[in-house]
Amino acid sequence: MRSRADTNDTGATKLRLAAGIAVLIALLVVSVKLLPPYIQNWKLQQYVNDLADDPAMTAQPEVVRARIVDKASSLGLPVHSSDVIVKRVQSALQIEALYVVHVDLVAYVVDLHFRPAAGGT
Repeated sequence: MRSRADTNDTGATKLRLAAGIAVLIALLVVSVKLLPPYIQNWKLQQYVNDLADDPAMTAQPEVVRARIVDKASSLGLPVHSSDVIVKRVQSALQIEALYVVHVDLVAYVVDLHFRPAAGGT
Protein backbone atom coordinates (compact mmCIF):
# COMPACT_ATOMS: atom_id res chain seq x y z
CA MET A 1 0.00 0.00 0.00
CA ARG A 2 1.28 3.46 -0.90
CA SER A 3 1.75 6.02 1.76
CA ARG A 4 0.80 9.64 1.48
CA ALA A 5 4.50 10.64 1.26
CA ASP A 6 4.94 8.44 -1.84
CA THR A 7 1.99 10.12 -3.53
CA ASN A 8 3.41 13.62 -2.80
CA ASP A 9 6.83 12.61 -4.15
CA THR A 10 5.27 11.42 -7.40
CA GLY A 11 3.35 14.68 -7.79
CA ALA A 12 6.44 16.77 -7.05
CA THR A 13 8.48 14.74 -9.52
CA LYS A 14 5.89 15.25 -12.25
CA LEU A 15 5.76 18.97 -11.49
CA ARG A 16 9.58 19.27 -11.69
CA LEU A 17 9.59 17.33 -14.94
CA ALA A 18 6.88 19.56 -16.43
CA ALA A 19 8.74 22.70 -15.31
CA GLY A 20 11.97 21.40 -16.82
CA ILE A 21 10.28 20.65 -20.14
CA ALA A 22 8.67 24.13 -20.14
CA VAL A 23 12.08 25.76 -19.60
CA LEU A 24 13.60 23.72 -22.44
CA ILE A 25 10.75 24.69 -24.78
CA ALA A 26 11.17 28.37 -23.83
CA LEU A 27 14.92 28.18 -24.54
CA LEU A 28 14.23 26.54 -27.89
CA VAL A 29 11.74 29.26 -28.87
CA VAL A 30 14.18 32.03 -27.88
CA SER A 31 16.98 30.30 -29.81
CA VAL A 32 14.83 29.97 -32.93
CA LYS A 33 14.03 33.71 -32.78
CA LEU A 34 17.63 34.85 -32.08
CA LEU A 35 19.55 32.57 -34.45
CA PRO A 36 18.51 34.05 -37.86
CA PRO A 37 20.01 37.54 -37.27
CA TYR A 38 23.31 35.94 -36.25
CA ILE A 39 23.35 33.77 -39.37
CA GLN A 40 22.56 36.75 -41.60
CA ASN A 41 25.27 38.82 -39.90
CA TRP A 42 27.76 36.00 -40.52
CA LYS A 43 26.85 36.07 -44.24
CA LEU A 44 27.29 39.86 -44.33
CA GLN A 45 30.64 39.54 -42.53
CA GLN A 46 31.84 37.07 -45.18
CA TYR A 47 30.78 39.50 -47.92
CA VAL A 48 32.57 42.40 -46.20
CA ASN A 49 35.71 40.25 -45.91
CA ASP A 50 35.57 39.45 -49.62
CA LEU A 51 35.17 43.12 -50.57
CA ALA A 52 38.05 44.17 -48.32
CA ASP A 53 40.29 41.53 -49.93
CA ASP A 54 39.39 42.56 -53.50
CA PRO A 55 42.13 44.89 -54.82
CA ALA A 56 39.78 46.27 -57.48
CA MET A 57 37.59 47.80 -54.75
CA THR A 58 40.38 49.90 -53.20
CA ALA A 59 39.70 52.91 -55.41
CA GLN A 60 35.91 52.71 -55.10
CA PRO A 61 34.78 53.34 -51.49
CA GLU A 62 31.32 54.59 -52.54
CA VAL A 63 30.75 51.49 -54.66
CA VAL A 64 31.79 49.31 -51.71
CA ARG A 65 29.35 51.14 -49.41
CA ALA A 66 26.51 50.69 -51.92
CA ARG A 67 27.29 46.99 -52.38
CA ILE A 68 27.28 46.39 -48.64
CA VAL A 69 23.95 48.16 -48.22
CA ASP A 70 22.49 46.15 -51.13
CA LYS A 71 23.79 42.86 -49.74
CA ALA A 72 22.45 43.67 -46.27
CA SER A 73 19.08 44.53 -47.79
CA SER A 74 19.00 41.21 -49.64
CA LEU A 75 19.71 39.48 -46.32
CA GLY A 76 16.92 41.41 -44.60
CA LEU A 77 19.29 43.41 -42.39
CA PRO A 78 18.57 47.06 -41.51
CA VAL A 79 21.83 48.57 -42.78
CA HIS A 80 21.74 52.07 -44.25
CA SER A 81 24.41 53.93 -46.16
CA SER A 82 25.14 56.08 -43.10
CA ASP A 83 25.81 52.90 -41.07
CA VAL A 84 28.75 51.89 -43.28
CA ILE A 85 32.21 53.45 -43.01
CA VAL A 86 34.67 52.76 -45.82
CA LYS A 87 38.19 54.23 -45.59
CA ARG A 88 41.31 53.77 -47.63
CA VAL A 89 44.25 52.96 -45.38
CA GLN A 90 47.47 52.99 -47.40
CA SER A 91 46.71 50.55 -50.23
CA ALA A 92 43.85 48.69 -48.54
CA LEU A 93 40.24 49.27 -47.57
CA GLN A 94 38.99 49.45 -44.03
CA ILE A 95 35.28 48.62 -43.84
CA GLU A 96 33.04 48.85 -40.81
CA ALA A 97 29.29 48.76 -40.40
CA LEU A 98 27.18 49.16 -37.30
CA TYR A 99 23.52 48.20 -37.16
CA VAL A 100 20.88 47.03 -34.72
CA VAL A 101 18.35 44.24 -35.23
CA HIS A 102 15.20 44.33 -33.09
CA VAL A 103 13.91 40.88 -32.15
CA ASP A 104 10.44 40.65 -30.65
CA LEU A 105 10.13 37.85 -28.14
CA VAL A 106 6.81 37.04 -26.53
CA ALA A 107 7.10 39.52 -23.66
CA TYR A 108 10.39 41.26 -24.42
CA VAL A 109 12.18 43.09 -27.23
CA VAL A 110 15.89 42.39 -27.69
CA ASP A 111 18.20 44.75 -29.57
CA LEU A 112 21.11 42.86 -31.12
CA HIS A 113 24.04 45.14 -32.03
CA PHE A 114 26.27 43.95 -34.86
CA ARG A 115 29.53 45.41 -36.16
CA PRO A 116 30.91 43.54 -39.18
CA ALA A 117 34.34 44.89 -40.11
CA ALA A 118 37.34 43.97 -42.25
CA GLY A 119 40.59 45.20 -43.71
CA GLY A 120 42.99 48.04 -43.04
CA THR A 121 45.00 46.49 -40.25
